[in-house]
Amino acid sequence: MKRTISAMVGKGSVNHNSRKFLAENVDGRRTHFNIDYCNENIKVVYHELFDEALKRYNDRQTRADRKIEDYYEKIRSSKQEKPFHEIILQVGNKDDMSAESEDGQLAAAVLDEYMRGFQERNPQLRVFSAHLHMDEATPHLHIDFVPFTTGSKRGLDTRVSLKQAFGN
Repeated sequence: MKRTISAMVGKGSVNHNSRKFLAENVDGRRTHFNIDYCNENIKVVYHELFDEALKRYNDRQTRADRKIEDYYEKIRSSKQEKPFHEIILQVGNKDDMSAESEDGQLAAAVLDEYMRGFQERNPQLRVFSAHLHMDEATPHLHIDFVPFTTGSKRGLDTRVSLKQAFGN
């Protein structure tokens, strides 16, 4: 039996992914089947990842106007980087891997195994929110992450960078 695996870039709605609200396509009776791997506050993750590099950067600055007060806010308002990225992964579709079918359970198992090794396989992508949804038509996995690079020569030595995170 052939199945497709699809991956797409999402807009990243952490509140939807963690089910702080239910969209029209969500069956609230099945929400308890969802798996929440992690749901950390992104600002706390930014402090964990970047505070030491931010201090080193600010300590080197001789002009006060070059110092960065809040790295998260700097990235959030940047036109070049996003604070985080999201990928959504799905095995099959609603016709061949329905969340309520036995095949849907197989899809969920495949996605669960993929997620359990994701952070180890991708050390430059700091996952802060990840959820397997079983309460929509097809099981699918949302992974929200902050891409970063270390050893940078310009700006912060550890900083947000999708391009560099994949280049390392």
